[in-house]
Amino acid sequence: MTTTDTGSIERRRLAEVLRRARSRTAGLTDAVSDSELRAQHSELMSPLVWDLAHIGNQEELWLIREVGRRAPIRADLDDLYDAFRHSRSSRPGLPILDPTQAREYTAAVRQHALEVLDSTPLTGDRLVDRGFAFAMIAQHEQQHDETMLATHQLRAGSAALTAPKPPVGNAVPGDEIVVPAGEFTMGTDTDPWALDNESPAHRVYLPTYAIDRFPVTNGQYVEFIADGGYQRQELWSARGWEHRVTADLTAPQFWERDSDGSWWRRAFGVRNPVRPSQPVVHVSFHEAEAFARWAGKRLPIEAEWEKAARFDPTTGRSGGRYPWGEDDPTSAQANLGQRHLEPADIGAYPDGASALGVEQMFGDVWEWTASDFTAYPEFAMFPYPEYSEVFFGGDYKMLRGGSFGTDPVAVRSTFRNWDHPIRRQIFSGFRLARDVA
Repeated sequence: MTTTDTGSIERRRLAEVLRRARSRTAGLTDAVSDSELRAQHSELMSPLVWDLAHIGNQEELWLIREVGRRAPIRADLDDLYDAFRHSRSSRPGLPILDPTQAREYTAAVRQHALEVLDSTPLTGDRLVDRGFAFAMIAQHEQQHDETMLATHQLRAGSAALTAPKPPVGNAVPGDEIVVPAGEFTMGTDTDPWALDNESPAHRVYLPTYAIDRFPVTNGQYVEFIADGGYQRQELWSARGWEHRVTADLTAPQFWERDSDGSWWRRAFGVRNPVRPSQPVVHVSFHEAEAFARWAGKRLPIEAEWEKAARFDPTTGRSGGRYPWGEDDPTSAQANLGQRHLEPADIGAYPDGASALGVEQMFGDVWEWTASDFTAYPEFAMFPYPEYSEVFFGGDYKMLRGGSFGTDPVAVRSTFRNWDHPIRRQIFSGFRLARDVA
């Protein structure tokens, strides 16, 4: 295959991931009225219309101006849509674009961005080599799409989004996989679309440990609640207990208990019984940590999670981009991309198992780990400090794996997500680990 052929294939792939992101953005914003786009449905979230124009502004900054070296389309918007200058709670009071203006702006930016993609060599400069900047913007848009999906979950009123039910499974929770002691390669130096905090690749030694084959389920979590998990201070860290009391946590977010003792969950405007075999979702790090202590286990550290996803015990080497290898995810391997609006039952995706046999590491729920967000050894910021560097050392815990609301372009075995340990509006769950003597 010639260099020209390779470049054409890469451009088509980049155009497709950009198109897929924009299609999803349109679906999330077209699903509600203009007044709901302007509204702030929670102080934790921006108005949907702010996210829409912010997506366009980031695309303009990086693809039109930085890569394309073209004149600004709307330089006057840079301050309004700077996420570091304006907190989410303050954004409704800004003179932001209305829905019509935001749609027109993002459409104009996209037209120019595709022209830049067609004319830019995808070699040489690190920012454009193999399409990095275009993939970075597609990932940025999909990350905001997942944030907008969380906003839809927080909005009141009837359902605005629909999707088919996920597949069922018949697995038994609690099964473990023992991961042998030894080194593995964590992070990547070779993935052309990886973001800066995923690098550099480095060797990590881990003693033998066990990790659950599946994420913790609703059924398991109901047992924790029934055994007084939210009333037993000894199960919680000091910070976790303080937050539990202050926030009056008694169950995962969006759960409701009927007078007969049955549990129900509100999801995207629909109330359904809690399904025992689904991974539990909308729990904070503190809740996950307390459950782990109740179960006599612990949360995995980030390196343990990645080794379980990537390490091949047959070859002794770290594997590919995904637990099953290099091929992009299919609907048989993972619950990703907002294909469904809830987690699938455990055991629903055996084709997505890692070489070690750990299942459903991708999709369904982001998985809390015990690790703080820190830089890898010899980390080098690229292309801007506000993506990762400014968050290192803050009050953040790591999440891995992606949720049902995560697009495949924004998830890899090396991908790192982070959030405050009190957050529950995100699509977060967890799996357990334990030491093996």
